[in-house]
Amino acid sequence: MKYFHRIVDDELSLRLRSMGAVLIVGPKWCGKTTTAKQHAQSILEMQDPDLQEGYLKLAETKPSLLLRGEKPRLLDEWQIAPKIWDAARYEVDSRSDEGQFILTGSAVPVDSDEIKHSDAVRVAVDRDNEKGLYILTGSVVKDDSKTRHSGTGRISRLEMTTMSLFESRESSGDVSLAEMFRRPADPVDGARGKLSVEELIFASCRGGWPSSLLARGDDAQLFVAADYVANVAEVDISKVDQVDRDPKLAAALLKSYARNLSTPATRASIRKDVLAVREVSMPTVESYLAALRKLFVVSDIPAWCPSLRSASDMRSTPKRGVCDPSVAVAALGANPEYFLKDFKTFGFIFESLVMRDLRAYSIALGGELSYYRDRYGLEADAVLHLRDGRYALIEVKLGSSEVESGAKHLLEIRDLIRKHNETEQQCPLAEPDLLMVVTGGEFGYTRADGV
Repeated sequence: MKYFHRIVDDELSLRLRSMGAVLIVGPKWCGKTTTAKQHAQSILEMQDPDLQEGYLKLAETKPSLLLRGEKPRLLDEWQIAPKIWDAARYEVDSRSDEGQFILTGSAVPVDSDEIKHSDAVRVAVDRDNEKGLYILTGSVVKDDSKTRHSGTGRISRLEMTTMSLFESRESSGDVSLAEMFRRPADPVDGARGKLSVEELIFASCRGGWPSSLLARGDDAQLFVAADYVANVAEVDISKVDQVDRDPKLAAALLKSYARNLSTPATRASIRKDVLAVREVSMPTVESYLAALRKLFVVSDIPAWCPSLRSASDMRSTPKRGVCDPSVAVAALGANPEYFLKDFKTFGFIFESLVMRDLRAYSIALGGELSYYRDRYGLEADAVLHLRDGRYALIEVKLGSSEVESGAKHLLEIRDLIRKHNETEQQCPLAEPDLLMVVTGGEFGYTRADGV
């Protein structure tokens, strides 16, 4: 099978040289196992139906036997036998060597001090539909079958996204995020995009799923995302923590997320959308959203709240996001033809595409995404902070005609920071290293004002 080189390949190699083990996390079907196999020298596939029963017995009696093999050893779908986690952590400690294991799977390891939500109480509150039913006290509710050492200091956690446009070879890569941070004064000149608006729409609807790129025909490529969303609603949302959940309610939540994509919609707004399907309490909504986060399906973007204005002026609600724009498209039941007639809605999908790619491109830089918005209408769709303190203010505009307004916002925020530093000299804020407008237009260039 054809392998598409991933941005995380270099980061995985680095971590295997630095740490005893690496845990690769991310949404199902994003290519975690395939990428891990490129680096592994031996493989344990816990999901193999012919061998799984024997593996499970070994995991209960002597899990160290499952770890034998040439290193790095891939422990695929380790969560099927959770004792493998602690066995691998112990081996890393006892051997004191790097690059021993790569772990992949669809679960996140639970720390022993994690407080668990009481689903029994949630169900009772939903059923009785009354206020003031219960008071819960206590420090920690433990589930000994699921609690494990987090692996901090021993197992490095590497998050993986679906494929960016560069990884799917649809972007030329002429403009490099890393290079712009490295040499911000060097102008971008002459870069040209490869994709037309029609091709951007299709790429967003198809998504960055590796299997979709290998599917034959446009209809088959579009089907992958639709099947993914159906599986999440019908199966995965209940399997992730072994709590039965209503597929229709899960689908309604995903549709609400899609409707509110790239906006700071409140949880109350999302619940209001879902009430059209059935009566549901806020704790139930929270429970479903928590499960979707564990599956890496939803990926909210937190607000950046520097002390530029009064706290009451700032928007602090997270901006709603998903792991891949195709998830929102599939949840809405839309297709490329629909967005050719509705560019306004596609603008939100396009922003989701940009956020996905920014995440992918910033992995090696240790980037974290947030957004800025205040009640005066000043905004930056993304604020990309690097681990060394540098950051970029980014606006996303589908059409080139909107570049001017996007640049204006960025320059206003920079000027606001400068004014803040004039009056607050004891606690100055770093100025942005980059001001960027990401657009679906044809050309890439540096403006006279530095944007």
